[in-house]
Amino acid sequence: MEPDGSRGPAHRPGPVTRIRVRQVSGSDVRDRRDDLATEEPLEIRLLAGGESRTVAITMRTPGADFELAAGFLHGEGVAGPGDIAAIGYCTDEDLEPEARYNTVTVRLALPAMPDIASLERHFLTSSACGVCGAASLGALRDRCRPPAARTAMTVSPKVLYGLPALLRRAQGVFGRTGGLHAAGLFTPEGALVGVREDVGRHNAVDKLVGWSLLGGRLPLDDHVLLVSGRASYEIMQKAMAAGVQTVCAVSAPSSLAVDVAREFGMTLVGFLREERFNIYAGEERIAT
Repeated sequence: MEPDGSRGPAHRPGPVTRIRVRQVSGSDVRDRRDDLATEEPLEIRLLAGGESRTVAITMRTPGADFELAAGFLHGEGVAGPGDIAAIGYCTDEDLEPEARYNTVTVRLALPAMPDIASLERHFLTSSACGVCGAASLGALRDRCRPPAARTAMTVSPKVLYGLPALLRRAQGVFGRTGGLHAAGLFTPEGALVGVREDVGRHNAVDKLVGWSLLGGRLPLDDHVLLVSGRASYEIMQKAMAAGVQTVCAVSAPSSLAVDVAREFGMTLVGFLREERFNIYAGEERIAT
C-alpha cells in the first residue's frame, strides 16, 4: 500500500538526518555539518477479519520498517510463518502526509483478529529499552515455547572473538553517525548472514527476525545472534521465539536475560570483546 498523495507529497524519512552544529575544540570554534541517526515514531497497525487495530508505537530509525513490524509481531507470538498476507505503509485519509511513512499496516491471513492482550504494554515503547523487564518470566513461559532445534550447534571461541569486528564493519549508518545499535546474524563458522541497525537494540533484533521471517529462514537454530550493546530480557525473548540458540552481546546481560537463557536452554555470552567473554548460560554450545 503506497501513499496516495491526496493530502500533498509525503516526505519519507531516511536513516540519517543532516544538521549544522558548532564544534568547540580547545580555543578553536567552527560551524560544520553533522550526521545524526534519525529517530521517528512507527505505528504498527494490525488488520484481520475486517478489523483494524493499532498494536504498538515505537521509536525507531527509518528503514526496514516492514521487517521491523513483522519481527515485532513474531516475537510477541502474533504472527508466524505464513500468517502475514501483506505489509504496507498506511494510506488512510486521516493521516498527515508526514505520518504516512511512519504508519505500517500488517494484514494477517486469519479470519479474525487474534488475541492481542499481551501487546497492550507496547502501545508506546521507547527506542532505548522497549519494555525491558515489564513482562514476567512466568508470563513468557506460559505464552510460548521455543521451536525445537534442528541442529546441535557449537561455536568456537576463535569464531566468537571475530564477530564484533565483522558486525562493526557492516554498520554503514553507524559509521556516519556513531549513534546506532546493531544486531547481526552469523553462521557457526563466523560468516555474516545479515545485519540490521536501529536506535533501539530491540528494534534491530526485530528487523533481523522480520527479515528472516519474510524470507522463509526461520527457525534460526543454526545461527549465532550478536547485539552491539547489552542483552536484555526482550532481546532474549525475541531470539528465543525465532529459534536462536546462541546469543552474544558486546556488553553485559541483565539478570532477567540470564534467567530467560537458563529457563529456555539458550546459550548467553556477554562482554564479547578483545578476545574474551563470559558465558552466563549454555556453556555446552561453546567449544572450549
